[in-house]
Amino acid sequence: MVNTNNSPSTRKGLFRSTVAVGVGTLSSRVLGLVRDVVIGHIFGAGGQVDAFLIAFKIPNFLRRLFAEGAFSQAFIPVLAEVKKESGLSGVRDLMAHISAWLGLWLLLVTTLLIVLAPYVAIIFAPGFWYHGDLVKLAQTTATIRLVSPYLFFISMTALCGAVLNTYGNFAIPAFTPVLLNVCLIFFAVFGSSWFEPPIQSLAIAVLVAGLAQLLFQQPSLYRLNVFVRPKLSFQHDGVRKVARLMVPALLGVSVSQINLLLDTVLASLLVDGSVSWLYYSDRLSELPLGVIGIAIATVVLPVLSNTHMAQDSDQFRATLGWAIKLVVFLGLPASAALFYLSEPLIATIFYHGEMDFHSVEMSSLSLRAYSLGLLAFMLIKVLAPGFYSRQEMKTPVKIAIWSMILNMVFNLMLVYWLKHVGLALATALSAWFNAGALYWFLRRDMKFYVGRDIRAFLLRVLLACAVMIGFLYLLLPAPLFWQTQSIYARVYAVSGMVCVGICVYFAAVWAFGIRFHHLKR
Repeated sequence: MVNTNNSPSTRKGLFRSTVAVGVGTLSSRVLGLVRDVVIGHIFGAGGQVDAFLIAFKIPNFLRRLFAEGAFSQAFIPVLAEVKKESGLSGVRDLMAHISAWLGLWLLLVTTLLIVLAPYVAIIFAPGFWYHGDLVKLAQTTATIRLVSPYLFFISMTALCGAVLNTYGNFAIPAFTPVLLNVCLIFFAVFGSSWFEPPIQSLAIAVLVAGLAQLLFQQPSLYRLNVFVRPKLSFQHDGVRKVARLMVPALLGVSVSQINLLLDTVLASLLVDGSVSWLYYSDRLSELPLGVIGIAIATVVLPVLSNTHMAQDSDQFRATLGWAIKLVVFLGLPASAALFYLSEPLIATIFYHGEMDFHSVEMSSLSLRAYSLGLLAFMLIKVLAPGFYSRQEMKTPVKIAIWSMILNMVFNLMLVYWLKHVGLALATALSAWFNAGALYWFLRRDMKFYVGRDIRAFLLRVLLACAVMIGFLYLLLPAPLFWQTQSIYARVYAVSGMVCVGICVYFAAVWAFGIRFHHLKR
């Protein structure tokens, strides 16, 4: 049996690697919130912002679906296998061929997006066409054409990031998304006066950021000696294996993105501003999801792939158990705080400039709905790699199909009464089904159980969350405070509650017997 402790991630420790990814992701997410504050302040909600958000969602959705989603989940296990069996020469050969094929397909898809932009706009935002808003539809079409090349740049960046993660370099890929937010903030503040309509400055920023992110990772690849010239071959075994694994993974790994896209399509049929309300609330819920769920999943997948190659089933199950405990420890209080402080957070971050308080209230309602599914989203991120690391794609695909069907049913049931909030709630409910089904099949196939220690751990965390919410209840100002007070007063109040909440939670988990060594592998 091969000793998996020699892998880079294990030598450094899973917790340490997760912290590195979490810090990078936190930097990106915080800047992302700053970016959204700037966009909300300069452009408000509705109108041209709806058009840009839908246009940007298309390459962003395809990027998460093809590159960071299905491609990474299929590519990393194959890369780990090639690295173990053939060493550096095999990795270089696989990189040369996979980069050629991925680049070719990305060029084709990007070209189709540009050519078919008017039809893509109608498909992704049928409400604009249905309501006869031809100006918004035309603006969406023009923006799609501008941002489409971003798909090529960011997907190739994801390929580079997957290689770096496999070699234990998690920091560079984690900090790469910061560049996108920096570019968007810069162009929103200084470039909006250069374009007509001004929102097009953000589309140019997306293009610049895509190229900058790709170039940022090249020196790290060069130092690993895996920076190679692409080679196109129709018979390469590694490419065919990745493609075979990637096809079913397209749906399985990205079900949450597909659900969010369905929400956007239906939201375009609702009142003006619905797309923006869902976007702002989703962006805030993405902050803990990225810092916690995605960070843990990024570290776990290469380690699970290595333990599977070593046929070390005990280490495999132990790694999954550690990931669940860490998700519960960090994700449950984040979900509770996000639900309880939804309006204060939205008001503090977005209520200024062109953003009115009605939009704050609408966004906070959908944020509460998203927060109900936040822990499920995180669990999906760490449970799905349990299948992908074993190159087993059929089970997650079946689960994803049922989750999508449930999401559509819930959408149709809830949107009539709850409008955009119903769309967010439907996404949360389908996420819980997805997470539960993934765990059930892992228990059946891998004999992976949430044992007594994890259940006791969950109970302690729940009690600590209850204590935290009790303290926040005592500190929360009256609802009128968030509408009438200055931005400085709101920032001071929210910052104080967040700091108190964090301190109370960690004090409570300590009092209930949880120690730092319980979170380490």
